Amino acid sequence: MTRRPRRNHSPAFKAKVALAALKGDRTMSELATQFDLHPNQIKQWKDQLLEGVTGVFDDTPKAAKEPQIDVKSLHAKIGQLALENDFLEGALDKAGLLPSARK
Repeated sequence: MTRRPRRNHSPAFKAKVALAALKGDRTMSELATQFDLHPNQIKQWKDQLLEGVTGVFDDTPKAAKEPQIDVKSLHAKIGQLALENDFLEGALDKAGLLPSARK
């Protein structure tokens, strides 16, 4: 038995399937046959639709979510890398392997 390659479905297709499941005029197995999907996948998309439907009627403006930047950890990483560079430069200089352009 050969495996089917992984398929990526568009958001429009997912919405179409979830709305068809939400109507309730067909069973999950009929929908699965019609759309060539597993019933569990249809149920997941239906649940996602029901979770996200409250956001449609939300009055608050949607601000673009910016990733949380932890400046303290970034400064710690910069310090660690600077320390490692200084150590390696000193070790290479002692071994005589440091290129003459950096001396």
